[in-house]
Amino acid sequence: MSHANPEDGFRDATRVVRAGLPAPAQGEAFLPGPVFAAMFQFSGDPASSPFTYGRFHNPTWNHYEAALAELEGGPAVAFASGMAAVAAVLGTALGPGDVLVMPSDGYYTCRLLAKGHFANAQIRVREVPTAAVPAEQLRGAKLLLLETPTNPGLDVCDIRALAAAAHEQGVLVAVDNTTPTVLGQRPLALGADFSLAADTKALSGHADLMLGHVACRSEEAAQKLRTWRTQMGSIPGPMEVWLAHRSLATLDVRLERMCVNALAIAQCLAEHRAVRSVRYPGLPADPAYAIARRQMRRFGPVVSFELAGQAQAERFFKESKLVDEATSFGSVRTTAERRARWSSDPVSPGFIRLSAGCEDTGDLLADLSRSLDAVSQD
Repeated sequence: MSHANPEDGFRDATRVVRAGLPAPAQGEAFLPGPVFAAMFQFSGDPASSPFTYGRFHNPTWNHYEAALAELEGGPAVAFASGMAAVAAVLGTALGPGDVLVMPSDGYYTCRLLAKGHFANAQIRVREVPTAAVPAEQLRGAKLLLLETPTNPGLDVCDIRALAAAAHEQGVLVAVDNTTPTVLGQRPLALGADFSLAADTKALSGHADLMLGHVACRSEEAAQKLRTWRTQMGSIPGPMEVWLAHRSLATLDVRLERMCVNALAIAQCLAEHRAVRSVRYPGLPADPAYAIARRQMRRFGPVVSFELAGQAQAERFFKESKLVDEATSFGSVRTTAERRARWSSDPVSPGFIRLSAGCEDTGDLLADLSRSLDAVSQD
């Protein structure tokens, strides 16, 4: 399903193919190759040269960031990873004594970062459940960090309502948009001040690079992020950025198949006797469906479900021929993992986070049913 953009009249599938490309020039590539340079030739005043040193800027970043800005609706800054993007938002938005409100059920490394490094820097952290953010917790806060849908539980919150409530109290709002990507959900259009993502996952989609980005409502915020990136050295490699930009062209196509597969898988799981529970915001019976339907264009590739225990989960992986056991998500290959093996998320031993890939839907469902049937025989 493709959606029209009111700003230019083109739909998503068209926009991602052309986003960030330079103006056509005779004999030139559509997307220039990656620029590998630690330094650039220039003399005199640094302001007289567009590029001086590799930690400050790179033309390959410029093309990719221009593409992200077109899609996100605000200036974008690329980082070496999704966690580098998170750290940059926290580092530029917060100071000693400030209060950060963040999900108690979101990505665990974000919680570790906030309660470790930033708590040591005298940032106070309040953790709240994504599905029910208490209004009183926003009082006196400086930044509200949301993740919707959450990783791995797939809870959803109302971005527009929370952004409005936060802004009434002078609180900035950042949304981790990794799971749906910008084609599935546009946080800036829903009122957020920052939209961030681990481009490592579905945005680039091939499980072969590490990258992240932040898009901002204001140029001032973006400039602070660029300064942070320069000073902290959290810069992305030009090859990774170029590969991610190249991969944008297929984002609409990939997401279309992945989301079709995710919904079909979720429906299959919901009907199988071996499965105790299923979470997918695209299922009408899911508790997050009503909000997700209002604010999401696509429901994403991630499905979470629960089997009886660790043995059953491990049997599921052993029997499957199409579900690769791996961490992370968003790849063109279907992957899954038993999240309790990390001892970080408050989930049961049989809880599995699955990321639907681009394989044939019928093949995936047949493989899934066969694997679950084997589990139910234990």
